[in-house]
Amino acid sequence: MATSSSASESWFAALRVQAQDHAVAAWGLALSALGVAALLAQSVAQIAAGEAAVALRYALLGGGAVFVATALGALPALLLRRLPARVEDTMLGAAAGMMLAASAFSLLLPGLAAGADIVGGKVAGAAVVVVGMALGVLLMLGLDAFTPHEHERSGPHGPDSARLGRVWLFVFAITLHKLPEGMAIGVGFAHADLSIGLPLAAAIALQAVPEGLAVALALRSAGQSPAAAVLLAGATGLMEPLGAVLGVGLASGLAVAYPIGLGLAAGAMIFVVSHEVIPETHRNGHQTPATIGLMAGFALMMVLDTTLG
Repeated sequence: MATSSSASESWFAALRVQAQDHAVAAWGLALSALGVAALLAQSVAQIAAGEAAVALRYALLGGGAVFVATALGALPALLLRRLPARVEDTMLGAAAGMMLAASAFSLLLPGLAAGADIVGGKVAGAAVVVVGMALGVLLMLGLDAFTPHEHERSGPHGPDSARLGRVWLFVFAITLHKLPEGMAIGVGFAHADLSIGLPLAAAIALQAVPEGLAVALALRSAGQSPAAAVLLAGATGLMEPLGAVLGVGLASGLAVAYPIGLGLAAGAMIFVVSHEVIPETHRNGHQTPATIGLMAGFALMMVLDTTLG
């Protein structure tokens, strides 16, 4: 009991230090959390009454599909220990391109259209979406600063990260990536609109395959057995359906919550791509193949949005 209490005190002390060192992120996390809580409070009654049942079912199916894609992508790690760095960076670049295109075509454009219809003007509608984007960025800034995690090449981040094993820091890092993806799926299906949700879920599922393999290989290089690496990498995909439920809740209450929720999910995803994925693909000197992969992924998602949307 004393040991547990001491560990808790140590963690809270580290959290206080982190808050002092990252005051902007701390206030941003608090502000975004309040905004998210306000949107959720408006939608709880609607979901409980069954009014969002169809949207919730679609979101769970979409999030579940991404979870399956993540697990399937991790399976080759049972036989492979590592991929050539050039191949891995190209695959992650393609995933980044798909996330960027999904943010633009499946989140921001529908959000702008919905915002203009709801508030009665394009400028005001765009402002609503920008507010959502700001909330998404603040949320990810706060999570990045205050969640213990590790990036493969830049080391540990977050409070008291030195006390956690390297494998769990990797798991937390991937969890940060999966949450906004799941939220995006939930927001996309919030109005049970397959033309928005389906291409978005398809794109995220496709990019989850190479991401699952990259995570599993990273876990293997951190000393995990092949089976444990695959299981842990697949388990990170569970954040997708959980995030999808959160996304439905965010966008199914007040009418204006829908474009705000679309903007929030887009802001969070773009933040992850710029802050995490692209820098990782450029650290090995493979900028050109990674950029070509990004363009190919962007083009693929654009085609998916056109054909499925």
